[in-house]
Parts: sequence; C-alpha cells; structure tokens
Amino acid sequence: MRATHQRLYVNVDHVATLRQARRAREPDPVAAAVLCESCGADGITAHLREDRRHIQDEDIHLLVRNVRTFLNLEMALTSEMLEFAERVRPHQVTLVPESREEVTTEGGLNVTREPEQLAEGLARLKRAGIRSSLFIDPDAGAVRLSRELGADAVELHTGRYANADGNGMEIAALRECSRLGAELGLAVHAGHGLTITNVASVAEIAEIEELNIGHSIVSRAVFVGLSAAVREMRAAMNAARRLY
Repeated sequence: MRATHQRLYVNVDHVATLRQARRAREPDPVAAAVLCESCGADGITAHLREDRRHIQDEDIHLLVRNVRTFLNLEMALTSEMLEFAERVRPHQVTLVPESREEVTTEGGLNVTREPEQLAEGLARLKRAGIRSSLFIDPDAGAVRLSRELGADAVELHTGRYANADGNGMEIAALRECSRLGAELGLAVHAGHGLTITNVASVAEIAEIEELNIGHSIVSRAVFVGLSAAVREMRAAMNAARRLY
C-alpha cells in the first residue's frame, strides 16, 4: 500500500565537511539541521565516521538535543560506535559499511559476513530502545537475511541506480526488493546519489517510506540556499508520488 507521505531525511554530513575543511565553527551542521526541519525535512541523518572526517561526536550530542523530528545516526558496526549510540540514544541507527580509503560509502553492507556479530549489534540497539536499519544493496537475499537478523528496516543503496543513466535493471531491482522488504514486515528506506533529476523513479516506488539525501541538497544549496534546496527536493518527491 502506498504511504500517503514519503519521508525526506536530509543528511548534514557535507555541511560538516565544509566546516572541517578549515577546522572552523561554520557552517554549523546542527543549525543546518534545524533549518532543514523548518523547510519540510521529516528527519535528519548524520554519519559519525570512525575517522571523524566530517561529523564530530559533539555534533551528534547537539543534534540529539536539538532535532525536533527524528535523528538517524549512520555508523559502522564497532564496539566504540555501539557504545556511543547506547549513550546518546538517537531515534534510529543505520549500520553502514565503512572504509577509511573511500571518499563516500561505496556499497551496501555485506550482511553475510559475521552475521552473529551483526545480530548481536542489532539486539543491543533494540535493548537500548533504538530503531535499527541496515544499509544494503538491492539484493533479495540481503533483504531476507536483514529480516532474519532482527533489523527493523533496510535502506536500499541507490548508488548503482544513480550512476546507471536510466538502466532499467537497476530500478527494477529496487522495486523488487522494496516489495519483498514490505512483505517481510521491514520498513523500506532508500538513499545514495539521489538528486532532483533522478529521484522520481525511486520516489514512485510505493513501498519506500523514506529517502535519505544529503550531498545533492548541500551542493544545490551553494547556488539557491539550503531552504530552497530542501523545498525543491520535497517538491520533486511529492510530484513523483502523485504519478501513481
């Protein structure tokens, strides 16, 4: 069944990237998050990387206190990060793969690698009262295993779709895995590489409840401002949902 409202979570990592380029105080990702909420964002996403290349620990503490919608903390499955999440208690944690050599997240989490460790991590989040999501490639086996391991949601990696220049196989895989996830009782999210020019085909998918978008919104904000960039993306998503 189509949700009446598809949520837009704005990732503020790249606001912090600009700040860290000068190790300055501005631009402030927390102020950006508050502004995004006022312009139609349904939630805020922030990735606390192990190397702290953009978002810092204090940013997350401040986001927990200041975000009035929902805070989605992206992080790797490590003891340090699990302990941090248990302390700060964001609304949701999305477990993502992480490599210090990568510029940005390059693919979905390999849920077949050390599944016992992943299941225990998800159980720890549940015991802490934190909703969990796994960032995975649009693969049916990965969707099924995510459900078996105890995740509340999956976020389907849309990077291959975004880079495919209209390849029908990529959007078909997203549609198939979205249907499967919903059938299994998982909440279905999606994100990575989405822009106002390619978001429509993903936003049209009935089972996808939430899109996580950051880089394109922050990039667009350089030219039109953050408020306008958020509103443009919100409008593009809304228009796509009405196509069905």
